Amino acid sequence: MKKLNHLEEIFNSYSTFIIDLWGVMHDGVKLNPKAVESVDHLIKNQKKVIFLSNAPRPSNEVRKFLRKLKMEERFMENVLTSGEAAMIALQNHKYGKHFYHLGPARDEMVFDKIKENKSELEKSNFILCTGLFDDQEDDLNYYKNLLEKHTSKILICTNPDLTVHRGNIEEFCAGKIAEIFENLGGKVIYFGKPHQEIYEMCFKKSEKVLAIGDNLNTDIRGANNMNIDSIFISNGVHRSEFKDEIELINLQSKYKVKANYYQTQLTW
Repeated sequence: MKKLNHLEEIFNSYSTFIIDLWGVMHDGVKLNPKAVESVDHLIKNQKKVIFLSNAPRPSNEVRKFLRKLKMEERFMENVLTSGEAAMIALQNHKYGKHFYHLGPARDEMVFDKIKENKSELEKSNFILCTGLFDDQEDDLNYYKNLLEKHTSKILICTNPDLTVHRGNIEEFCAGKIAEIFENLGGKVIYFGKPHQEIYEMCFKKSEKVLAIGDNLNTDIRGANNMNIDSIFISNGVHRSEFKDEIELINLQSKYKVKANYYQTQLTW
């Protein structure tokens, strides 16, 4: 993994840029000006830019959120979320008809077209996990107790991320609940990075692609899975896990991934 001072140094080697949103373009509170500047340059150079997010909501809902952060409309031509990919499968009743929603009310848009099939946990065919309940955001034992008698059901995880930073505050994501469910012996089906299906919705094999993200488990592992180059943004989800450049580079071994480059933040 090589330190990259400026994206400008390498961007012409690629035609398509798969860029994470939370942790790269924004921190959940405000946009990152340097990242926005970088994307602006890519677009002006006729590069294809796709924002690929492990957000458990439809793509249009994420666009609405980006507008609130004052992102310009011209940047949002290509936005794809794990929630969007899951929504397509759910509407086809791929995992059964009746589901139990485990997650906050704000994510209900992901099943809006099949909301009449929402049921109690005991009566459901499968569990749809989009995150943690608003009133149970810190007590992971609550979810262990809730799910331990229901491991015969499949759990659909619409956000494989374990944690995210909202500003300076770390929060658990749906991937953490999925991890608990798997540790209990249950089966989880994931939608989003690092899994192949969502990347196949973004680009063709003929395209020369660079992935940019702050999560080694999802963004960089996904790039490795697809055999595409990547930039690891270090001032994101893993920022508390290293103190110097040597520890930063060693993080790759810890997570069993390999990034081509790293930047503190996406910088043109």
